[in-house]
Amino acid sequence: MIKRDILFKTDDFVFSYRVGGILIRDNKILLQKPKNDDGYSIIGGHIACMETAAETLKREFKEELGCDIDVGELTAVGEIFFNWGKRPCHQICLYFNVSLQDNSIPLDGVFKGVDGIGNKKMKLDFCWVDINDLQSSINFYPPELLSQISNNNHKVFHFISKQI
Repeated sequence: MIKRDILFKTDDFVFSYRVGGILIRDNKILLQKPKNDDGYSIIGGHIACMETAAETLKREFKEELGCDIDVGELTAVGEIFFNWGKRPCHQICLYFNVSLQDNSIPLDGVFKGVDGIGNKKMKLDFCWVDINDLQSSINFYPPELLSQISNNNHKVFHFISKQI
């Protein structure tokens, strides 16, 4: 069966169904950012048709980082509105806590990776960022998720992020 992302584009808008994995270790969170960009976000990707959110997260971490993860509890659901090029995008994103199965990636600092959307490849920097620095020293997207990462009160957090 061919896997197709649940990502619909028309001339007028884009709809995206995505999942993100919150990986915290030693009070640091692993984030990604496009090379030559200053915006950090949670690692993840588009859910494919007939794929569970957990399956997507495992696939994305394997493709982008070459590591295996365990998927924990759902921690947040975001309804996110932003510009995708010249079109408005409505994105639904599920955020899960995840953990590494081994130490197959660097456990500190910055390291390189690649992500793909369609036929496009994008170079990424993966960065371990101290949780205490999230609110003050980096440009984090979506900002509404910061309070859940900092508090982690084990209650599913719903947020709406309007970037347009």
